[in-house]
Amino acid sequence: MASGAASGTAGSVAEAVAVQEELRPLVDLVGPGPSAPETVAGLDVAYSLGGDLLAAAVTVLDARTLAVVDSAVSVGRPAFGYVPGLFALRELPALLAALDRLATVPDLLVCDGHGLAHPRRFGLACHLGVVTGLPAIGVGKTALVGTWDPPAAERGAWSPLRDGGDVVGRVLRTRGGVKPVFVSVGHRMSLENATAQVLALTPRFRLPESTRTADRLCRDALSRAERPD
Repeated sequence: MASGAASGTAGSVAEAVAVQEELRPLVDLVGPGPSAPETVAGLDVAYSLGGDLLAAAVTVLDARTLAVVDSAVSVGRPAFGYVPGLFALRELPALLAALDRLATVPDLLVCDGHGLAHPRRFGLACHLGVVTGLPAIGVGKTALVGTWDPPAAERGAWSPLRDGGDVVGRVLRTRGGVKPVFVSVGHRMSLENATAQVLALTPRFRLPESTRTADRLCRDALSRAERPD
């Protein structure tokens, strides 16, 4: 699907940062993105205990029923070292390989990670969005950057995630009285729409169904890959 800077290949930290800096101006942070997507893809990666093997999974959900309608996995070695802020370089090749194996082109990518809410404003959701051209958002379990006030306790409440004077995302309560998630724009989406899509994907649990199904799939794939013959 992509090569060179677009595919995220880099041999050193300096080269990896240069890739991010090169691609960052291509991010569309306005959108507005699809308000009623037909299909939504969840993307997640699982690592072996030693960190030398990973499984990347993509599950495509019917946005109305949240049923899985397509899925794909890619198992391989991490493409880059473990460096905070550079996880996209580590995971991108395997995720792109999984996306290429889908029979369906999803309307929206939902990444288990961050987009704009990143030290260089170019997290995994931004990178994947730019490379694929698809609308993308990041939904993180924890914050990578920024400060925030706790949102109100009810579902749907949110507060701005701020970093260096910029609003880089929202701290969103997807279940009443449960820890919030961290939503940020990846590519071709507005923050308002990203928030609405995350709420649509969380009718019962804290994390989006897209993330939950991708998490199960990549863990199962990794378990099979690690199983001795």
